[in-house]
Amino acid sequence: MMLRLPKIILIQDGKLNFNNLMERYRNSSGSSGVYGYEIRNDYIRVKFSGTSRIYTYSYRKAGSHHVEKMKSLARSGSVLNSYINSYVKFKYD
Repeated sequence: MMLRLPKIILIQDGKLNFNNLMERYRNSSGSSGVYGYEIRNDYIRVKFSGTSRIYTYSYRKAGSHHVEKMKSLARSGSVLNSYINSYVKFKYD
Protein backbone atom coordinates (compact mmCIF):
# COMPACT_ATOMS: atom_id res chain seq x y z
CA MET A 1 0.00 0.00 0.00
CA MET A 2 1.39 3.40 -0.97
CA LEU A 3 0.75 6.30 1.37
CA ARG A 4 -0.05 9.55 -0.45
CA LEU A 5 0.90 12.68 1.45
CA PRO A 6 -0.80 16.00 0.78
CA LYS A 7 0.69 18.45 -1.70
CA ILE A 8 2.52 21.46 -0.35
CA ILE A 9 1.27 24.87 -1.42
CA LEU A 10 4.11 27.35 -1.13
CA ILE A 11 3.77 30.97 -0.17
CA GLN A 12 6.19 33.33 -1.92
CA ASP A 13 6.26 37.06 -1.28
CA GLY A 14 3.14 36.73 0.85
CA LYS A 15 1.12 35.14 -1.98
CA LEU A 16 0.02 31.58 -2.59
CA ASN A 17 1.99 30.10 -5.47
CA PHE A 18 0.00 27.27 -7.05
CA ASN A 19 2.69 26.79 -9.71
CA ASN A 20 4.87 25.22 -7.04
CA LEU A 21 2.76 22.29 -5.89
CA MET A 22 5.19 19.87 -4.34
CA GLU A 23 4.91 16.39 -2.93
CA ARG A 24 5.62 16.20 0.77
CA TYR A 25 8.75 14.11 1.39
CA ARG A 26 7.89 11.02 3.44
CA ASN A 27 11.12 11.18 5.49
CA SER A 28 11.15 7.55 6.59
CA SER A 29 14.14 8.12 8.91
CA GLY A 30 12.48 11.06 10.63
CA SER A 31 15.66 13.14 10.48
CA SER A 32 15.92 14.29 6.86
CA GLY A 33 16.47 17.90 5.91
CA VAL A 34 14.19 17.47 2.87
CA TYR A 35 10.68 18.88 3.23
CA GLY A 36 9.21 18.40 -0.24
CA TYR A 37 9.95 17.74 -3.90
CA GLU A 38 8.58 18.21 -7.39
CA ILE A 39 9.48 15.81 -10.20
CA ARG A 40 9.50 16.79 -13.88
CA ASN A 41 10.92 15.08 -16.99
CA ASP A 42 14.50 16.37 -16.78
CA TYR A 43 14.76 17.85 -13.31
CA ILE A 44 13.73 17.57 -9.68
CA ARG A 45 13.04 20.51 -7.40
CA VAL A 46 13.77 20.07 -3.70
CA LYS A 47 12.68 22.19 -0.74
CA PHE A 48 14.64 21.74 2.44
CA SER A 49 13.26 22.20 5.94
CA GLY A 50 13.95 25.56 7.54
CA THR A 51 14.30 27.52 4.30
CA SER A 52 11.91 28.96 1.75
CA ARG A 53 14.35 28.40 -1.10
CA ILE A 54 13.73 25.67 -3.65
CA TYR A 55 16.69 24.02 -5.39
CA THR A 56 16.37 22.69 -8.95
CA TYR A 57 18.66 19.82 -9.93
CA SER A 58 18.56 19.34 -13.71
CA TYR A 59 20.02 16.93 -16.23
CA ARG A 60 22.07 19.85 -17.56
CA LYS A 61 23.77 20.75 -14.30
CA ALA A 62 23.61 17.67 -12.02
CA GLY A 63 23.49 15.03 -14.76
CA SER A 64 20.70 12.67 -15.77
CA HIS A 65 22.06 9.78 -13.68
CA HIS A 66 21.96 11.82 -10.47
CA VAL A 67 18.57 13.37 -11.22
CA GLU A 68 16.99 9.98 -11.93
CA LYS A 69 18.49 8.58 -8.72
CA MET A 70 17.16 11.56 -6.77
CA LYS A 71 13.68 11.02 -8.25
CA SER A 72 13.76 7.41 -7.11
CA LEU A 73 14.93 8.34 -3.62
CA ALA A 74 12.32 11.10 -3.34
CA ARG A 75 9.54 8.67 -4.20
CA SER A 76 10.84 6.12 -1.71
CA GLY A 77 11.11 8.72 1.08
CA SER A 78 14.56 7.60 2.07
CA VAL A 79 18.16 8.98 2.03
CA LEU A 80 17.53 11.82 -0.46
CA ASN A 81 19.21 14.42 1.76
CA SER A 82 22.29 12.21 2.21
CA TYR A 83 22.51 11.58 -1.53
CA ILE A 84 22.29 15.30 -2.31
CA ASN A 85 25.01 16.12 0.23
CA SER A 86 27.28 13.37 -1.12
CA TYR A 87 26.90 13.81 -4.88
CA VAL A 88 25.14 16.98 -6.05
CA LYS A 89 25.16 19.49 -3.20
CA PHE A 90 26.27 22.49 -5.28
CA LYS A 91 25.12 21.24 -8.71
CA TYR A 92 21.76 23.00 -8.58
CA ASP A 93 20.63 25.43 -11.28
